[in-house]
Amino acid sequence: MEEALWETPLLRDFAGISPDFEGVPDETTILKFRHLLEKHELSKALFDEMTAVLTERGLLLRQGTIVDATLIAAPPSTTNRTKSRDPDMKQTRKGNQWYFSMKAHIGADAASGCVHSADMTWANVHDSVVTDALLHGEEDIAFGDSAYASHERSLEADRAEGDVVWATPFKRRKGQKLTDEQRRINRLTSGFRSKVEHVFRVVKRQFGYTKTRYRGLHKNSQQIFCQLTLANIYIMRVHLA
Repeated sequence: MEEALWETPLLRDFAGISPDFEGVPDETTILKFRHLLEKHELSKALFDEMTAVLTERGLLLRQGTIVDATLIAAPPSTTNRTKSRDPDMKQTRKGNQWYFSMKAHIGADAASGCVHSADMTWANVHDSVVTDALLHGEEDIAFGDSAYASHERSLEADRAEGDVVWATPFKRRKGQKLTDEQRRINRLTSGFRSKVEHVFRVVKRQFGYTKTRYRGLHKNSQQIFCQLTLANIYIMRVHLA
């Protein structure tokens, strides 16, 4: 970052640094600032503030939520002082492949696709475990893939008045086939769920965040909150402008 501030006039202008390079922070200053953010969990505070701004401007309708999770790979190398891998990262299997990583769980607004809640866990924590933390409580409907489907989280579940309607995919039971209506509903709900993948695309492709950069779940969680805050700004850049 120090080199980028010296070499890129646009970044210096954004940071409010004078054209004569006065006040360009060195690497140590930037590192201390990052530690300050981590210690007081200010990245999460910035994420919450950005969510409040989007809600105030009417960009988060809060009528529906899409929940999903993604793996963030961690370096498996043991060439460090302790000769060990990061103890806060775990292994999990996806398909036939094993991953050493952490997991980012998010809840996105069904209308805009912006993230309004998030939680970070070990990779081996099932997606459905943190579901309640991803709902804000005002939504009428929630969308999730087959990892969230259960007897209580489905369109066929028994619900009391005011309960959230869960739109999870219908699963084919052994010896039976899905009806034409069930297949049609699955196609329809998958179109809504696809919005949450846009957030992961921005973070992993636009921002290039495909691997953890620090050791420990807390440090990486704080950085992911920053990434999600910036992803919301990127997705809503036209409206915010």
